[in-house]
Amino acid sequence: MSENTYSISEIREVITHLPEQFDQEPTVVTVTRDGKPVMTILPTSSYKELIETIESLLETIEVIQDEELMAAFREGVKDLEEGRVKPWEEVKKELGWE
Repeated sequence: MSENTYSISEIREVITHLPEQFDQEPTVVTVTRDGKPVMTILPTSSYKELIETIESLLETIEVIQDEELMAAFREGVKDLEEGRVKPWEEVKKELGWE
C-alpha cells in the first residue's frame, strides 16, 4: 500500500477527493503540521483489517499467557506426535453419536 503525505493546509484541498483515490488505489495518507506527522487517514477496509489483526494478536497473546491452556496444548501435540489419538469418526461411533 502506498503512502501520500500532505500538510494541514494541503489536506483541506485534497480530502474531498480521497474516497475516489481510495477506490482507485488504497493508500495511506499522512497529515503533517510543521513537517511532523499528526494524523493518518486510511480506507475503512484497511482500518478493519488492521483492527482484526490486532484483535487476533491480542487473543493469541492471551492464550500464550495461559499456562494451563498451553500445557494442555503441548500435551495434545505430544499425543498427536506419538499416535495416542483416535479419529473423530471412530470416537463418534464409540459414543453412539452416529
